[in-house]
Amino acid sequence: MRTLENCIQFGTPLLLENVGEELDPSLEPLLLKQTFKQGGVDCIRLGESVIEYSCDFRFYITTKLRNPHYLPELATKVSLLNFMITPEGLEDQNNNIPP
Repeated sequence: MRTLENCIQFGTPLLLENVGEELDPSLEPLLLKQTFKQGGVDCIRLGESVIEYSCDFRFYITTKLRNPHYLPELATKVSLLNFMITPEGLEDQNNNIPP
């Protein structure tokens, strides 16, 4: 959590690797980007701490699960990218797009 707070404050990208299908509830304010102004500075509340929020901060989450099923509540808070797609899968997607 301390590493996360430092990255948010100093605008350093953070990679959270090998997550399962559920995320820690303490990440909720971050996923929803619940920032607020305090003394003219953007801040975010994580747990009991209020920390300065840098607009340069980026949060990346990866999983090794082949076909993860995330709850709709989580899927609406993040952008999901699937890097496991094959060229054949892309062709199938392209062929299924209506003209």
